[in-house]
Amino acid sequence: MKLICIITTLILLTACTNTFREQGFIELYFCPGDDCEEAIIRYLEGAADAKCAFYDLDLQRLEQHLEGFEVLIYEENFESIGISVGSKGLMHNKFCVINKEIIITGSFNPTKNGNLKNNNNLIIIESKLLAQNYLDEFEELKKREIKKTKKTTLIFNGFLIENYFCPEDDCQEKVLETIMGAEKSIVFMIFSFTDTDIANALIEKNDFVKVEGVMEKKRINMNYNLFHRINNSGINVLPDNNSGTMHHKVFIIDNKTVITGSYNPTKNANEKNDENILIIHSEIVAEKYLEEFNKIVKY
Repeated sequence: MKLICIITTLILLTACTNTFREQGFIELYFCPGDDCEEAIIRYLEGAADAKCAFYDLDLQRLEQHLEGFEVLIYEENFESIGISVGSKGLMHNKFCVINKEIIITGSFNPTKNGNLKNNNNLIIIESKLLAQNYLDEFEELKKREIKKTKKTTLIFNGFLIENYFCPEDDCQEKVLETIMGAEKSIVFMIFSFTDTDIANALIEKNDFVKVEGVMEKKRINMNYNLFHRINNSGINVLPDNNSGTMHHKVFIIDNKTVITGSYNPTKNANEKNDENILIIHSEIVAEKYLEEFNKIVKY
C-alpha cells in the first residue's frame, strides 16, 4: 500500500515555535503485500547520491542498484558489498538517504525473507532536515562515534515528526513519554519485547485506555520476552500467525501518533545498539498502520 501525503496548510504549534518546517511527500509500504525492494530501487534509479546503512542485505537486484553508492553493513552480516561496520551492540539500522533530501527507513531488512515473507514497514519521507539527521548518523556509524541529535523535531505538512537515534537520544524515554500521554488507545506490533519499563507503562495505561497488540510468536517463550507478563495483566496481546516473521517495531497512540523504525523495546536496543525511530503525529499515517495491524491479527 502506497500513501502519498501532501498538505499545503501549515499549522503553528505553540509548543514547537523553534521547530523547523517543511513540506513534502510521505510514502508507506507494508511487506510482503508491497514490494519493499522495488520501492527502494525506484529511488536509487537515477539518484546522484545515496548513502545506506543496513543490518543485513542479500537482495541481488538491490545490490546491483547500490553499486557506486556508500553502503554500511553490520559486520556480522557483511559479505562483499559495502563497508563492514561494528557497534557496541548491533548496528541495527535499515535506512537510506537519497540525494540529501529523501529518507527511507522502517523495520525492513533488505533480504529475501524481509521482502517476501516477513511483515515489515517501509517509510519514505522527502525532508532535508531528516535527511541531514540520517546523514549525520551515517558518518557517526562510519567513525564509531556517538553524538546527540541536534534537530529532533519538524513540522512536516502541518504535523509534528520527532526523530531520534539510539543510544545517544534515549529512545526508551521518548517511547515512554508517548505511551504515557495516551488518552484513548495504544496498539502495538512488536518483534522483540524485553523492556520491563515499557511493559509496565502499557500495563499501567491499560487501567485507563484500551491497549492491544501483536507479537512475534517464535519469540514469546524466549528468555526475558514479556509476552506472557503483558498477556497475564489483562492486555489483549496475540501471537502472530505469519509463517515467516512479524518484524514490525510499532506503537500507535490514540489513532493519531505512530512510533516506528528499527527500535525494538529492549534494553540492548536502548543502550547498546545503533537504532533509529520516528514519532509521527498524523492521523493519516496512523490509519495506515492500524490497517496493517488489523490485517496481521486476522491472519
